[in-house]
Amino acid sequence: MEQRRLRLNEFKELYKAVKTGVVWLDYLLFSFVYWLEEKVINVRVENEVDEAIKEYETLHPEPPVLPIFRESPSDTSTSLPEMRLTAPWYDDTYDEK
Repeated sequence: MEQRRLRLNEFKELYKAVKTGVVWLDYLLFSFVYWLEEKVINVRVENEVDEAIKEYETLHPEPPVLPIFRESPSDTSTSLPEMRLTAPWYDDTYDEK
């Protein structure tokens, strides 16, 4: 069985401050402090990752996406070509005959 230990000094000091000497109460207090430490670590990690992503996105903005212009002969008119303006992410495989 893995032994649980507190990782951050601030939570180690907190546990030492609230430790009573009663075994079952100390176990409950330790469990609560351990749970609280896990939550704090997760929040700190999420915030750091979010900030790093925001910083990366400001330093490396995405290039603007330009539309695709297409011109092809029209089936209905001989003098006017058919023109299309589509987004680059549009998949027109079902439009082909």
